[in-house]
Amino acid sequence: MSNIRLFFSAALSTNMTDKLDKSQSHYLTKVMRIKENEVFSLFNRNGEWEAKILKISKSIVEFKITKQLRQKENTKELWLAFSPIKSNYQNFMIQKATELGVTKFLPIIFDRTIVRKINKERIKKIIIEASEQSNRINVPIFEDIQNFDSFLKTNSMDLIFTDLNSTNKKIDKSKLTDKPICIIIGPEGDFSEDERREILTFKGAQPIKINENILRSETAVISAISIINYVIN
Repeated sequence: MSNIRLFFSAALSTNMTDKLDKSQSHYLTKVMRIKENEVFSLFNRNGEWEAKILKISKSIVEFKITKQLRQKENTKELWLAFSPIKSNYQNFMIQKATELGVTKFLPIIFDRTIVRKINKERIKKIIIEASEQSNRINVPIFEDIQNFDSFLKTNSMDLIFTDLNSTNKKIDKSKLTDKPICIIIGPEGDFSEDERREILTFKGAQPIKINENILRSETAVISAISIINYVIN
């Protein structure tokens, strides 16, 4: 069995046949040098399947699903609400957060947010590639940009507030519910006082100081997710 994994958004089932798109076909045949009758795996949020290459015609791969390898995952919902940052740092952050198990990304415009546009298609590609690499089945959702007030009003969640001003250094697991856990990371200029006040009064919010030092956004994300994973797993 090849260790090549590709995300396939359409429904998959045993014995079905279909074709890969041009980009994935190029990757298999030109980059990985895979041949007819060889196998690889396809996955989406419903599971993972073994696929056998039936033929390669005009650089397009036609395949047949031979068996299911894994059922869909029932994982704890772990969200990341963050302020957009410069694309090179943001791409790294999204990649690592995907590898560490984030299930939904929520870009938020805060009072001190500087970057206010995101290349959503580029981000989705990074998320898929990171999911393929990290052996995930559930590919994270990436929401449209929303403002801070809308984020608080429309989401039901256990909010983990990374607060440099907090004296609390531990997450109280007993206060976590069956709601999604959402880590909220502020902009590089930090949260405004009004935003801090609204977060602290949000039902289910837990402030936590993840480090004595002031961390870059992408470093804070990795640290916070690692702490959450340690608590819930």
